[in-house]
Amino acid sequence: MTENSQHDAEVRQFLLDQIDSVPHLEALLLLWNSRPKLWEADELARRLYVGREVALRLLQDLARQQLIDSDAGSPERYGYRDEPADRSRLIRMVDETYRREIVRISTLIHSKPSLPVRDFARAFRFTKE
Repeated sequence: MTENSQHDAEVRQFLLDQIDSVPHLEALLLLWNSRPKLWEADELARRLYVGREVALRLLQDLARQQLIDSDAGSPERYGYRDEPADRSRLIRMVDETYRREIVRISTLIHSKPSLPVRDFARAFRFTKE
């Protein structure tokens, strides 16, 4: 397996496992690219051209998946979570791939099973915790 095909496989698996929609991906990449800046839902809503409630849901979903963190001093503010370091490497690859292949990545995300089906499957996923 070449390095590029391995990177593509990692990006694809991350998108399939962790990203529920294109707005989720765009919110994650926005927070990653602006780290260590903390974002509030209103500000994210303006940048992504979505409503405040949608932006807040995106932030909460990403925090629930431990991809971003809320600020301990102000739980309404969220930022990219730098740990673990290998995830930052993966997010960098996702960002680069999305910039080059926006249509392919968007199509991949849209072709996934519906969110309720994925949530049901996640309930049976075993973790170390």
